[in-house]
Amino acid sequence: MPSHPQYDVAIVGASIAGCAAAIFFGRTGARVALIERDRDPAGYKRLCTHYIQASATPTLERLGLARAIEEAGGVRNDAEVFTRWGWIVAPSEQTIRRPAYGYNIRRSTLDPMLRKTAAQTAGVEYLPGFSARELLIKQGRIYGVSAQGGGDAKLDIEAKLVVGADGRNSNVAELAGLAAKETANGRIFYFAHYRNLQLASGTRSQLWFLEPDVAYTFPNDDGVTLVAAMPARAKAAEWKADPEAAMTRLFERLPRAPYLPQAQRVTPFMGCIDYPNLHRSVSKPGLALIGDAALSLDPLWGIGCGWALQSAEWLAGAVGRAWTSPTDLDRRLSAYAKRHRSELAGHQFLIEDFSTGRPFNFLERLTFSAAARDPMCADTFSAFGSRCIGVRRFLRPDALARAMWVNARHALSAAKMQPRLQ
Repeated sequence: MPSHPQYDVAIVGASIAGCAAAIFFGRTGARVALIERDRDPAGYKRLCTHYIQASATPTLERLGLARAIEEAGGVRNDAEVFTRWGWIVAPSEQTIRRPAYGYNIRRSTLDPMLRKTAAQTAGVEYLPGFSARELLIKQGRIYGVSAQGGGDAKLDIEAKLVVGADGRNSNVAELAGLAAKETANGRIFYFAHYRNLQLASGTRSQLWFLEPDVAYTFPNDDGVTLVAAMPARAKAAEWKADPEAAMTRLFERLPRAPYLPQAQRVTPFMGCIDYPNLHRSVSKPGLALIGDAALSLDPLWGIGCGWALQSAEWLAGAVGRAWTSPTDLDRRLSAYAKRHRSELAGHQFLIEDFSTGRPFNFLERLTFSAAARDPMCADTFSAFGSRCIGVRRFLRPDALARAMWVNARHALSAAKMQPRLQ
């Protein structure tokens, strides 16, 4: 049972976003209630790419978890990307992407680590086995949450700020009237974990853009590799009937792909036939949303874990603890919402647009082809794919000019190689 009659912050959801927020708020001296419906401290999210983009590595370092992830076997991630123009491989000496790596780590390893760190943070009270059932509201302002546990156990937790960190199907958001806006996803999603899978890329991740299908391998901790495919929705019947056979057939035709039958599959196949993109307003008086509760997009790009960590840090940084009044808190929540939009809106637009399953557009053909032909363009491509830079920097005039020059040079070289008719 809670030890405080009132908290500064009540966080619903003790997964990546919620635990990160609890740690950051706790370090400011705030009294934090961390509410989690799962009683099992070793519980973890299963439907996940298990990929943390490089953009979130500084957040992990500030949380004090980067070293712990590596000690637990987490793999520093980088990716080779196959396209019809060839492979995109970022140069080993990065010039744009900073930091140069994120992490691949299974959620069964990461989630308990985060939860333990949060529960041990001064000022944080971890309350497992309770689900949010109602928001406490007075004169239009949210001032707490009512949570239901096993049997007749019930908690009314008052807090100056309630944080919804309870995932893409956020109950907190629904209770607050923050409805999700959807855009369709034209691909389905299937994955499983394999042990002892021999990758031509070593510990580097691999992605194959097959237009419209996409596949990837993400090596993780303990010698386990995530194998995933995002085929066009029109192929759903084939994949539902036998996902393992469909995955094996797909990988047999991929260049430099591992041979799946030689490895040991250690998890069942998981899949989603309907996984729309969701976004919500991220704040209202007395409440904020972080992680997937705020924005949940196409899993193709592996951005959920990183943005969960980053949005938690943005919120804690904007709010802090030294707010002087509800009006001051709401001003800080508005600052968080503005930061969230400015950081992610451009990425969101491009991800939603590509998730329809359409062919590459002009800009994608330009940037993908140039990245396959030129190290500097590959560096820019990698920095954007790892979300270390935004859309404006990725598509700024000098970057596009170089891409056009690279492709023009390639076309001229190819023309010179053509035999001349006498």
